[in-house]
Amino acid sequence: MPAIHIIGIIVLGLVLGIPAGFFLRKKAVESRIDSIERFSKKILAEAQTEAKTTQKEAALQAKDTLYQMKVEFEKETKEKKEQLSIQERRLFHKEENLDKKIDQLERREGRIAEKERSIDRIDKEVKRKEREYDHLVQDQRRQLESLAAISADEAKQLLISSMESEAKHDAAKLMRRIENDARAEADHKAQEVLALAVKRYAGDYVAEKTVSVVNLPNDEMKGRIIGREGRNIRAIEAATGIDLIIDDTPEAVILSGFNPVRREVAKISLERLIDDGRIHPARIEEIVAKVKKEIEASIKEAGEQATFDVGVHGINHEIVKLIGRLKYRSSYAQNVLQHSREVSFICGVMAAELGLNVKQAKRAGLLHDIGKAVDHEVEGPHAIIGADLARKYGESNHVVHAIAAHHEEVQPDSVLAVLVQAADTLSGARPGARQEMLESYVKRLEGLEKIAMSFHGVNKSYAIQAGREIRIMVEGKSVDDDQAFVICKDIAKKIEKELTYPGQIKVIVIRETRAVEYAK
Repeated sequence: MPAIHIIGIIVLGLVLGIPAGFFLRKKAVESRIDSIERFSKKILAEAQTEAKTTQKEAALQAKDTLYQMKVEFEKETKEKKEQLSIQERRLFHKEENLDKKIDQLERREGRIAEKERSIDRIDKEVKRKEREYDHLVQDQRRQLESLAAISADEAKQLLISSMESEAKHDAAKLMRRIENDARAEADHKAQEVLALAVKRYAGDYVAEKTVSVVNLPNDEMKGRIIGREGRNIRAIEAATGIDLIIDDTPEAVILSGFNPVRREVAKISLERLIDDGRIHPARIEEIVAKVKKEIEASIKEAGEQATFDVGVHGINHEIVKLIGRLKYRSSYAQNVLQHSREVSFICGVMAAELGLNVKQAKRAGLLHDIGKAVDHEVEGPHAIIGADLARKYGESNHVVHAIAAHHEEVQPDSVLAVLVQAADTLSGARPGARQEMLESYVKRLEGLEKIAMSFHGVNKSYAIQAGREIRIMVEGKSVDDDQAFVICKDIAKKIEKELTYPGQIKVIVIRETRAVEYAK
């Protein structure tokens, strides 16, 4: 076919196919829309049906919930009604009880009112009888005054005076009996403790003085010690701080000084110089320096040994040095380090007997005289100095107080302080422990007798037993037995107040009644 016919056919087909395709597509779209509408209606119908079902279920559930709430409400209401009913019954019972109590109170008030009226009547009757009694007493008093020829005030004074004298007499008897019993018991216990302490301790006696003597091989050595124009002796005195006394004493040099450590340094140094034979200022300074180091080491060793011997540990090393210095210190010719060890041991024994802290008692006893290690350098009593040093180096308050109070510079307020006092006295008062100058000894005896003679009714007094006992004779006519007991107590108190003495002094008052008759 020619190409034109073909093109015509194609064009014709296109012209006819476009409307037909449009129509067919329209039909398809309309069919699809109808299908969608039917599906939508179906879904809507199902949704409505489901909504109605859900609504019915919700209504049923709401009714069920409402029913449950109603049941619970009724239950709670019922319980509350029951509680209210119980409370009402309780209130009713309480009201009944209150009514009963009110009735009882009213009856009680009535009885009280009746008793008050009765008391008023009795009170009026008592006052009436008191007035009658006063009138009778006045009448009797006037009659007694007229019969006795003295006034009531005078009779009262006589009666009071008589009763006072009798009361004093009875009080003195009672006081004497009580104190004798208490003193006997206390003395017995104290004697047991002290006897045990003394029995368990055996101390050595070491005598030290304020001078030391160095023996010389010959008198020519004195000249070498003095040196040319005295330069050697001046060098020794300057290096040691001790005075050298070179007198007519054959083959001896005396070292004098209050510092015991320096005196010991000077003694050892001089002995070494004599043994060495080379005595000149340079050698003197060298020897003294060496001896000082040795003495310091010896002091530390002595302090450590003392603490070890008594079983006291944990003491500051400075206090240990002070204890060691006591090795070269003496008091009344008694070595202070030995004395401190004695006091420590005795304190421990007595503390053990009394059930106290033994270690603390030993510690206080060992440290009680550490003030004497520096008392030539520091002003004040050695007890206060020692307490300050103990406080400075961390000792406990009990130990510090015991140190301060052992000579009563501070009033003792603990058993430990009294123990240290007793042990210190016991160590110093034992035979051979101390030496006492004759002059102070005589003055103490005179003081004892003078105190005794100052009391009324005392005839004679005698200090015996080296001043440890005083016997007093009183007049039998002016002093009775009970007054003798009072005088004895007062004399003992005055001795304690005015005198200083080691140990204790026994006061004995003797009253003699003598009857004399002659046979003719």
